[in-house]
Amino acid sequence: MLKGKTVLLGVTGGIAAYKSVYLASLLKKLHASVEVIMTKNAQQFITPLTFEQITGNRTITDTFDRNFEHKVEHISLAERADIVIIAPATANVCAKLAYGIADDMLTTTVLACRCKKVVCPAMNTGMYENPVTQDNLEILRKYGFDVVEPAYGELACGTTGAGRLPEPEYLKEVVLKHIAFPHDLEGKRVLVSAGPTREAIDPVRFITNHSSGKMGYAIAENAMLRGATVTLVTGPTDISVPDFVNVINIESAAEMFDAVTQYAKDADFIFKAAAVADYTPAEYSDNKVKKKDTEMSISLTRTKDILKYLGENRRCGQVICGFSMETENMLENSRLKLEKKNVDMICANNLKQAGAGFGVDTNIITLITKNDVTELGLMTKNEAAKAIIDKAILLK
Repeated sequence: MLKGKTVLLGVTGGIAAYKSVYLASLLKKLHASVEVIMTKNAQQFITPLTFEQITGNRTITDTFDRNFEHKVEHISLAERADIVIIAPATANVCAKLAYGIADDMLTTTVLACRCKKVVCPAMNTGMYENPVTQDNLEILRKYGFDVVEPAYGELACGTTGAGRLPEPEYLKEVVLKHIAFPHDLEGKRVLVSAGPTREAIDPVRFITNHSSGKMGYAIAENAMLRGATVTLVTGPTDISVPDFVNVINIESAAEMFDAVTQYAKDADFIFKAAAVADYTPAEYSDNKVKKKDTEMSISLTRTKDILKYLGENRRCGQVICGFSMETENMLENSRLKLEKKNVDMICANNLKQAGAGFGVDTNIITLITKNDVTELGLMTKNEAAKAIIDKAILLK
């Protein structure tokens, strides 16, 4: 995902420096070129050799090191970098960056960088909450730095509070958010619905479907990585929630309808990937649910048609994408749905095809619009999400 990208990782003198090794490893596994600059104090906690073994690149520690190709090294690094992330960032380094002090290799290089810059403060709670530190972080934000809020927890000094460096997996997501894809959705609002709904039969049982939510979650994550402000309305799933996405959890089809229609008002793109039940049990009572031998008779009420409502109440300029899961006559049924629901695109698949449908990590999708039909073929749901959004952008 980061092939061809250069990540400049700055490591300063804090106990959390050990987490930076794991972060470098995660970025390397995504095929990024990881260049590490360590401050003098950082080397008291971990050695440059450790990073060199992980990244395959020489760790830079000295502004005046003569053991490199003849060029101005800090300028060369600054020009190659697609992003700078300083993790951990001590209070001292944050203060120097805020006021443009460049007295070592790290601060000199960062000052020369024109790419996105991220600082991850990690320090004692008192130091972090000190008004001077907070002022310095606000100055960094003013100059375009992304300041990652520290985690709350037990610190190395024995106290408990804000100041922990977030886990490397989260910091990896921060990097991906900034450079994984071009931000062609910057400033756009995207609404995605995903997963199943559950309709209560009684206090114990419910009706649901096999939707895993994987396709919708992949669309939400891809849209976020492309710069959009994303709201994900989701039924119950076992999937980890994407970072940097506003998640609205629901249970029933009625809750799904209310949430989707509320957030649809401001959305530029809507992807209705949720598999909502067509029917919901009527309010349960002794006369509504009866056992007859081994069968159960249930009074059912049709649920509201979310996609149809969105199509009938669309705002000018909105792009609405629905999904169609068929077992026969996929194209015909999906074209009819496109017209009947008044939407811009239907993502259709045949549940009988191997590798498509519920619960798997792949899909075979056909994109149907008023003007054309595009067959995507077998691909991962993450790849399919990118293709779906690419097509939706063309419809804007």
